[in-house]
Amino acid sequence: MQERTDERKPKENHYVTRSGWLRASVLGANDGILSTASLIIGVAAASSARDPIIIAGMAGLVAGALSMAAGEYVSVSSQADLENADIEREKRELRDMHEMELRELATVYEKRGLDKELAKEVAIQLTEHNALEAHARDELGINEMTEAKPMQAALASGSSFLFGGSLPLLLAVIGSMEYMVYLQYAFATVFLAVLGIVAARTGGSNKLKAVIRITFWGTVAMGITALIGHYFGLAMA
Repeated sequence: MQERTDERKPKENHYVTRSGWLRASVLGANDGILSTASLIIGVAAASSARDPIIIAGMAGLVAGALSMAAGEYVSVSSQADLENADIEREKRELRDMHEMELRELATVYEKRGLDKELAKEVAIQLTEHNALEAHARDELGINEMTEAKPMQAALASGSSFLFGGSLPLLLAVIGSMEYMVYLQYAFATVFLAVLGIVAARTGGSNKLKAVIRITFWGTVAMGITALIGHYFGLAMA
């Protein structure tokens, strides 16, 4: 007797379902590490006192977290507004131009490889099941997995910035002032590399590529900041 293996098939977890919060979290943590470390490096290159470094680091951490959260909320809210506007327009078109919308949906399926008759039958059946859902998903590309979630993105971005930025700030509190610039650079590079690995593993992408990308641009940003801080330090000496 044939085994019914479908009942024991584990539930699939697709990486695309994580795209919203993962993007915001990676961006927030990356920016937290990089901007706070760069700020501390810049101040440390211009001053040998610890207090200004810590004050600058704390101010940058709080301001950056609030800015990231607000920026993500506004950005993703704008995306959500566009999606809602498209859905409202589809509602009106389905009400006023039902047959035209049915042909439009069938055309979408034809372009994806179905023959004309099958595409029309699929369009009819999906329209009878839930016309708005079918058009939102297959015509507009909007579905529950990828729809914009402003509050989720804001919380993920702001909290991950705080976490990422607290690492170089902690190092500024306990690290040697003599080697502060070098310590910040070394540990920030390690933190960024770890973040790249975690993000790649969570998102199912290539780990080496993620690490190279994030550490390269992090090095460039910290190097430029150190040079600027060093220049102003010499100018004020």
